[in-house]
This record gives sequence, C-alpha cells and structure tokens, in this order.
Amino acid sequence: MDVERIVGFLDEYLKTKEIEDDCNNGLQVECDAEIKKVGFSVDASMELFKRGKKEGCQLLIVHHGLIWGGISYIRGVQYRRIRELIENTMGLYAAHLPLDVHPEVGNTAVLARLLGLEIVGDFFRYKNVNLGLLCKTCISREELTMKINQEVGDCQVLEFGPDLVEHVGMVTGSGTQALDSAVQAGCDTFITGEPKHVSYHQAKESKINVMYAGHYQTETSGVKALMDKVSASCEVETVFCDIPTGF
Repeated sequence: MDVERIVGFLDEYLKTKEIEDDCNNGLQVECDAEIKKVGFSVDASMELFKRGKKEGCQLLIVHHGLIWGGISYIRGVQYRRIRELIENTMGLYAAHLPLDVHPEVGNTAVLARLLGLEIVGDFFRYKNVNLGLLCKTCISREELTMKINQEVGDCQVLEFGPDLVEHVGMVTGSGTQALDSAVQAGCDTFITGEPKHVSYHQAKESKINVMYAGHYQTETSGVKALMDKVSASCEVETVFCDIPTGF
C-alpha cells in the first residue's frame, strides 16, 4: 500500500491536523517504499528503528515522535536516529495528543474500558482539547488496584482518599498536572502514569487517592488499539514492538 493512503487514513481518523500539540503529529519522516508491514510502539528510539528493520517494516507509528516543535540541529542522537530511518527506507508517523484523546482507540478511553469504568465526561483542558476522562464506578480501592495490576502492571498508590472508589479521573502518561482539575471535578481517585514528587502532599491535603500505573504501561493500550484499526482498515501486516522503559 502507498504511504500516502495510510497517512491520509490516520490523519482523518485521529483528526491529527485539528488537535494542537507540542509534538509535530503526522508523518515526521517520509519513505518512498511500498508499505507492506507497519510497526507500532510507544516511543521513537534507535532500539525501535533497529527492531523495525529486523521485522521488515517500511513504516513505524509511535505515540512519542522525534520532532517536538521543530528541529534546531540534525546532529548527535537526532542525526543518528534520522539516518537510521532514511538508510533503511522506513517512515515515521507520530500521534501524541490525537491518540491520547481519541474516543475509540485513545490511550485513556481504552484503559478505562479495560478497568471496567463507565466514562461519563471529560476534564483538564490543554490547548484545544480535554485530556482527561471522568468515570464512574463502585469498587473498593483495593479491588481497583488489583485490576490495574492485572490489566496494566504494578502501580503505586497514594491512599489519601476513601476506601470506596466512585468518581475517577484519568490522564495517561505524565498527567500529574491534572490532579487539581480532578479534585475540582469531584473525583475521589485519580489514575495516571508517571509519579511526581510534588503530588504527594498535594494529594494528601486534597484527600484523594492517586494511582500511578506507569507512563509506558498506561500508553501501550491505545497504540495496540490503533494497530488493530490500521490492520483492519488498511489491510497491511502489523507488529507491536514492546520496548518498556520502566517509567
């Protein structure tokens, strides 16, 4: 399949051009090869590019791309990464916030469904989109922690809210900046990925549970869901490249 057809599908489906972001979403590095196999991963990295070459991919689709607001210089790590892509005729497509907020394959929406939470609204305005989802449930804090451990991976919990969880706010990845918004929205529990030191006292004084399930771990579900969508819609072979960071 021609790369323009896949890119056109992604841009329309994810509304890439409509969502403001610090990341340069869309096709960041061109390729002129026919696309027979597409690799998916969370982060653009040399490890991914070498894995993509080994897997026989002509296009890589990631959540965290290479270009954020522009390139000042192409040298060092950036040069070596781009050279690896060009020399091996691999393209790179990035979908950052467009993948976070998508109602069907978005990181947050897919994670909420995995945890059995009912999505009832959104919150935390960033640029021109709301990044967080508000969810309802009726489950003990211990049970919700066990679900996260089972579906996502080990999580760290700040147990400053009630034992019974009913109102959940969720922002995947590095979402601690949304904690105040979750409190204002009436949440008793906030789920995100990457922990921040400052959040400890903030959560304690706000009497809210905070569950940190890992930046990487909370952002694999949307990438995998998008992979399934591309596989079905574009009729290309796909592969998920799992490269966990430990964060």
